Amino acid sequence: MRLAGKIGIVTAAASGMGRAGALRFAREGAAVAVVDQDDAGAREVVDAIGAAGGRGIAFAGDLRDDAFARDIVARTAREWGGVDFVWNHVGHPGPSAIEGLELADFELAMDLNVRSVLVTTIAALPELRARGGGALLFTASTSGLTGSQFSPVYNVAKFGIVGLVHGLAKRYARENIRVNAVCPGPTDTPMLRVFVARPDSQLPPGETPETLVKKRAGQVPMGRPARPEEVANAALFLLSDEASYITGVALPVDGGATA
Repeated sequence: MRLAGKIGIVTAAASGMGRAGALRFAREGAAVAVVDQDDAGAREVVDAIGAAGGRGIAFAGDLRDDAFARDIVARTAREWGGVDFVWNHVGHPGPSAIEGLELADFELAMDLNVRSVLVTTIAALPELRARGGGALLFTASTSGLTGSQFSPVYNVAKFGIVGLVHGLAKRYARENIRVNAVCPGPTDTPMLRVFVARPDSQLPPGETPETLVKKRAGQVPMGRPARPEEVANAALFLLSDEASYITGVALPVDGGATA
């Protein structure tokens, strides 16, 4: 198993890509802390992990709360004796438009996409050092690699995440702490519907969120959205020892969209 004996944390893990990752990591031998604001959803994932013979624990709360963002690390380490990896998957689409932007909406996007993952990462670093190294993984986006006319605020956040990955990768390479990002394109998750149906996104006449999802996915060279499991597979590789000489990478998982 590719994560045998490892202890990890996955945020925003009650659905979509995070859920797929938590389940896959557990099947590969990791003990997984499943973190989400959806308590029932997080517990359902842990139940599924247990039913398959794995180890999981659920933590429910708001990662905008710095104390909670730190505490998930401390509680995981107390439960299982350490932390080997963190997948900082939590995120928020932010507003679509700039005109008329409410700064509170901008701050919410920055808090969830950037601040919360930074707080959790700071808390995790001593635990990774204590284990002789480990892996930090961030969810950026193709919006962290190329501009999006539909999501300029999301661009700000996810370009920031890619920059953070580059800096941390160089800073901690000699401590055997690897830092990478996955950059999904359109992925068939509930969040994709949230993106296209944002109140300020102004759907074209006759379009619904579902028809727009199909249209955007059809523009991908592979002609379809990613499945959550496909992003989870990329995350698994970057967190595993198979990627032992890979750090500072922002890996597109986008069906060729950024090619």
